[in-house]
Amino acid sequence: MRLIVTLILLFFIAAGIVLGALNADLVAYDLGFVRMALPKGAALLLALVIGWLLGGLTAWLGVSSRHRRLRRQAMPASGKAKTSSAGA
Repeated sequence: MRLIVTLILLFFIAAGIVLGALNADLVAYDLGFVRMALPKGAALLLALVIGWLLGGLTAWLGVSSRHRRLRRQAMPASGKAKTSSAGA
């Protein structure tokens, strides 16, 4: 299993190197507050990493807010059960 994962990883590394080598032309970006020129491969990699980070952050916030909401809903129910059993 480890060999398969290593081979897949090496394949994607090689594909990234080929993609970067074939797209070595510079692309100019004007973001309003900063101007930069990046190779196409680096720009593609940067967009991929930013998308991966923003997607992960969105998923994490969605799951954590759902867990927080479920915890809030469960707290009053458990608190009522404790007070009613202690009062009985």
